[in-house]
Amino acid sequence: MSVTNTAVTTACDVREVLDRLGDRWSVPVLAELGQGGVRRYRELQRGVPGISQRMLTLTLRRLERDGLIDRTVYPTVPAQVEYGLTETGRSLTLLLHAVADWAAEHRESVMSSRARWHADHPDTSDA
Repeated sequence: MSVTNTAVTTACDVREVLDRLGDRWSVPVLAELGQGGVRRYRELQRGVPGISQRMLTLTLRRLERDGLIDRTVYPTVPAQVEYGLTETGRSLTLLLHAVADWAAEHRESVMSSRARWHADHPDTSDA
């Protein structure tokens, strides 16, 4: 494999991982698990406002597949299922907290820049 093909493959692999963080629900689910440790399905659903049952199920499956959360099923009737962060998931939440801190620190600057941009470009929208 050539160096160019390796670079493209690596970039695609990184993009695939970043896409998980860029979807609508992964970060809120990870943040919820990061705040409270192990959670049951309904606790997660209550803790992530606006998420549907279907999207929570899909998001949990994807996060489990990617090794960011663990799913533990207890042999009870009905089955009890708990979700928690893996070591990889915990390391990611540390980075997410840093990004959230950055966003809070720079919020006013970003909002001012947006206001200036909109004033200079009145015929455009944020669509």
